[in-house]
Amino acid sequence: MQPQLSPSAQLMQMVFGFIPARAISLAAELGIADLLKDGAKSVQELSVATDSHSRSLYRLLRVCASVGVFSENENNQFANTVLSDLLRSDSPESLKDFSIMIGDNTQFKTWGRFDYAVKTGQPAFDEVFGMPYFDFIGINPKEAKTFNDAMTGMSIGSSMAVLDAYDFSGINMLVDVGGGHGFLLASILNKYPDMQGINFDVPALKADAEALFAQHGVSNRSHFDSGDFFQTVTTGGDAYIMKHIIHDWNDQQCIAILSNCRKGIKKGGKVLLVEMVLPDGNEPSMGKLLDLQMLSVLPGCERTRAEYADLLEKSGFALTQIVPTLSPYSVIEGVAV
Repeated sequence: MQPQLSPSAQLMQMVFGFIPARAISLAAELGIADLLKDGAKSVQELSVATDSHSRSLYRLLRVCASVGVFSENENNQFANTVLSDLLRSDSPESLKDFSIMIGDNTQFKTWGRFDYAVKTGQPAFDEVFGMPYFDFIGINPKEAKTFNDAMTGMSIGSSMAVLDAYDFSGINMLVDVGGGHGFLLASILNKYPDMQGINFDVPALKADAEALFAQHGVSNRSHFDSGDFFQTVTTGGDAYIMKHIIHDWNDQQCIAILSNCRKGIKKGGKVLLVEMVLPDGNEPSMGKLLDLQMLSVLPGCERTRAEYADLLEKSGFALTQIVPTLSPYSVIEGVAV
């Protein structure tokens, strides 16, 4: 049994927290978990396969293994664990692309000016790169692909949790606003065969979304609409769903998006927000960490129940329930009034 760390040792461990995050990200980028999918390998084998310095790669993987991502056996070989399996490209809930994005140079450059965000209330990203994040990925195809692949990877686990927790019965037409590649919508349509759906997002995602709908066998019950959700959204839905969208934007921007949804829906229709809901007090929460990511990169934030209720009320909805899931996300339900 290890002795309890002193307060100074505990704090030092926290301060070094960026190191395992960057190590995991680089291991994902090098494809280590994919190389280990058929069994353990030596560092020498892995260094050849990744064109890496053997001793340095060992030091990287030793840190990853110390936090449960990979394991080293008595023969000095590394193998996958439950956690590192999530870095495999073929994992059903792969976080490979998300891990690469969070630990890449773009993110680290942004966090280097985190002080700017705290002092001004404006995203550090804008200060570092001279433009908002979504404008930046709009002119950088590689960054855009990294972002969209990361969001799709994140979507798989949270989408399944949402499907298990929330009852979509009675919705005939579901509009997914900012639906990206369309995984959530396709998954819902698969479970509810009488439902139809519309994926609303930027034009650049149309081909990928339509391919995903075809892959899931729901092309005949879905289509893709494009536009700017700050200006308008597709009308005629019984319900509008947004996953990981509202947290990207400040209160005024959120009210604009939600108000556009309200214009497209009849009284009694629903808006469903899939987001992390912050607990009160000192309780640890992934949402509190993600909130600082929003502060650093985007104008948005994570919110409490009371803050979501306020946004909904100002947009023509009433908060009716918050449904927790087995993921960090909840389904926040509002009804049009």
